Amino acid sequence: MDITLIMLDRRGALTVDSQLQDSDPTDGQKPNDHCAVVGICGTDESFPYILASLKTLQHRGQESAGIATYSDGLIHLKKGMGLVSEVFSSRGNFNDITLEGKVGIGHTRYSTAGSKSMENSGPFLVSNSVGHLAISHNGEITNAERLRSELLKSGMTFRSSSDTEVMLMEISRNIVNHGIIPGLKLSMERLKGAYSITLMINDRLFAIRDPMGFRPLCIGKFQGGYAAASESCALDTIGAEFLRDVKPGEIIEIMPDDIKSILTVPSKKLAHCMFEYVYFARPDSIIDGREVYSARVALGRELAREYPVEADVVFAVPDSGRAQALGFSMESGIEYSEGLIKNRFSERTFIMPTQELRNSALKLKLNVISSEVRGKRIVLVDDSIVRGNTMKRIVDLLRKAGALEVHVRIGCPQIISPCYFGVDMKTKDQFIAAGKTVDEIAKELEVDSLGYISTDGLVRSIQKEKHDLCLACVTGEYPINVHGPTAAGQSELERFIPEDT
Repeated sequence: MDITLIMLDRRGALTVDSQLQDSDPTDGQKPNDHCAVVGICGTDESFPYILASLKTLQHRGQESAGIATYSDGLIHLKKGMGLVSEVFSSRGNFNDITLEGKVGIGHTRYSTAGSKSMENSGPFLVSNSVGHLAISHNGEITNAERLRSELLKSGMTFRSSSDTEVMLMEISRNIVNHGIIPGLKLSMERLKGAYSITLMINDRLFAIRDPMGFRPLCIGKFQGGYAAASESCALDTIGAEFLRDVKPGEIIEIMPDDIKSILTVPSKKLAHCMFEYVYFARPDSIIDGREVYSARVALGRELAREYPVEADVVFAVPDSGRAQALGFSMESGIEYSEGLIKNRFSERTFIMPTQELRNSALKLKLNVISSEVRGKRIVLVDDSIVRGNTMKRIVDLLRKAGALEVHVRIGCPQIISPCYFGVDMKTKDQFIAAGKTVDEIAKELEVDSLGYISTDGLVRSIQKEKHDLCLACVTGEYPINVHGPTAAGQSELERFIPEDT
């Protein structure tokens, strides 16, 4: 594990410790979201609140974690590769360092833009004539390369390949030239794509959400201060009362005794990511007024109505398919049972030195309860299928354990198109559904039947207007216009350039 400690003084002096990247030897079966962000401003030290919030939001990114605080003219930053508990372990090398400050931000990361390296972990820092800036970002800036080129020509330098650093440099330039609030507004007009951010400018804390509202961001109040976080479950952890979501296009300043809506940059349309409700968010979170757990149960009920089947038992692929499986069981009347058991400690414990061991990695993660499987017709429910490799292996496990039939039901339509807004699905050759019929996919998975929820059924379950959701990965219709690559149907896609940049 690698930990970096950075302290910026009034002169902007910088010290960085060693940088050694950790690696995850197993391929995940699901897409990953970009990261989680947190911001705290209160009358007490912010560090313990940020740490607890990041641990709650660990599901949004397991690659790196970091916290930055501000006090007495200093920004203090501690970050490293690995889980929050690893980076901030009491056994670490920096347990004698206290991140002092009543204002702070936190970040967990899974890379979707930029490589997996210490340089690309957040939060990011920069100093200018206004003072010290620190940023945590969830999402993806679609015009980052164009902005990077402009900034390089103006004399700015970059330490990473991350779009978050591009965002920070753009904000830094604009607030120097125009002032803090006008500079933030100008930055929002120039930045395209998905971003929910927490931003420190010296001791001032801001929560900002892009005008289309791709990624979630909410505000809460706790005894002695206010908080911003990617999901409301983080507010619950620190005893904060959920106040509201940050509106799409809104800049909120967070103070110890109040929050202030500075301005809102309007957009003609919204594009809330449907995958937040299907998979990314914790089920106990509320996002844009909709409880995630209830949405997932509704997805399962809709699946049972759209694709009924005669079977003996309903299983979930743990843990992602559990709420959908419960909904399917409730609607169909077929008994729900735990037929697959997940080893929650396998992913970061075992390093697979050979291809043979890598191929058998699933057995380290999942095992069957034979008595629940043998001689039964099974409905296997999951939230989504991307590549299909893991689903195929799970079906094989059930067959070998004695399942008579395996019927797969998926609480998300077929994923057919790349995401450019903060999800690590970038090429069409990643998707088992690309260019295949449902029958062809069923044959490849070796299942008795296969049913994906319809797009209309998905929308009904989430209880949002269709035009307010980003459904690009299942429809191929992007909320921001894209140039040729997707229309050309290439399997390897270049990052698109939005037409309105």
